[in-house]
Amino acid sequence: MRPRLDLYPGYDVLAKRDGPSWNAKTREVLEKRLAIGPETRRFFNEAEWSTMTALAERIVPQPADRADRVPVAALVDHKLATDTRDGYRNAELPDEREAWRLGLRALDSEARARFGTHFHELGAWAQDELLKLAEKGDLTGAVWEGMPSKLFFHQRILADVVKAYYAHPTAWNEIGWGGPASPRGYVRMDFDRRDPWEAAEAKPGREDEAYQENLQVGR
Repeated sequence: MRPRLDLYPGYDVLAKRDGPSWNAKTREVLEKRLAIGPETRRFFNEAEWSTMTALAERIVPQPADRADRVPVAALVDHKLATDTRDGYRNAELPDEREAWRLGLRALDSEARARFGTHFHELGAWAQDELLKLAEKGDLTGAVWEGMPSKLFFHQRILADVVKAYYAHPTAWNEIGWGGPASPRGYVRMDFDRRDPWEAAEAKPGREDEAYQENLQVGR
């Protein structure tokens, strides 16, 4: 697991929930997103869910002691359950729902063929080895039904999992992002500049200063 990141101590993007940064539509979208819990599942079946949750842990591992973990697998499940599509896809990939079902089934089959057990039951090293093979396009068994594992890895796994992670306020806190700024808007867009309501990054020897400053963000 990654060590806890405290680049923005004291910062909580949700402190600006009722401030001038967010309008009613932004609040509505965030409320719906925050209502998705880690066990919320509507699209994946039980076997697919086990593989999906293990996969998410390898792509975006989170600190074990994090209280407000990003429910990555559930967010991907929600995207598929609501059939929210990107509006484009590679012609070598089936549609998003079919690609995910096929890819998770194939990945689990490869795990059983190579290591004798399901993907979610493997250790981190073995899981990573399979993902590296998929990334390079070296998983080519019949179970993939002609879908390139490389495309599945880059255009479904990476795209959907990483986007799900960084669509959540917990991730915004981690990187000091203020979220959508409508109607206020971002003004200081130059390199190494920030608006006074954005989070302050902690510098060596200035952690306490950044903590106090971040407590004021959103007021």
